Amino acid sequence: MSKTQVAVLMGSESDLDTMQACLETLDAFGVGYAVRILSAHRTPEQLRLAVRRFARGGVDVFIAAAGMAAHLAGAVAAHTSKPVIGVPMSAGPLGGVDALLSTVQMPKGLPVATVAVGKAGAVNAAILAVQILANGSAALARKLEQYRQGMAAKVSSADKRLQRGKRNAR
Repeated sequence: MSKTQVAVLMGSESDLDTMQACLETLDAFGVGYAVRILSAHRTPEQLRLAVRRFARGGVDVFIAAAGMAAHLAGAVAAHTSKPVIGVPMSAGPLGGVDALLSTVQMPKGLPVATVAVGKAGAVNAAILAVQILANGSAALARKLEQYRQGMAAKVSSADKRLQRGKRNAR
């Protein structure tokens, strides 16, 4: 695996199942990452130290996944000037809406890019991190283009199957 370019932080162990899609996506692009479980509320000092250590160690993008109050991404953004992507997790009685609002409501000057709730957000966070990294890597930019072409090919293939099925049904 390549050098650690992305730090993936989760607020609790229960987020790991959903965030596995993020890790698999980063793996598919050959992007090096580190994973930690750190809480903005329960381990704030450990979080601060880890973010600073990652930033000094060459991490270029942070992905922070948390549910309910979802202050993890904001806490990360408070300790680094590197891009931070927040993944709201579906936890608690509001199904992730609370986490989405907590993640997106950052004060002026401390941006957190916010993606969809749950697994789609986990994948999108990885893709957004790759897009950020691809600004300095022609090889990564080519992989992104191939990925997008692959998505388009899947849609076209599904449409062709559908259209053949319609002709046969007539």
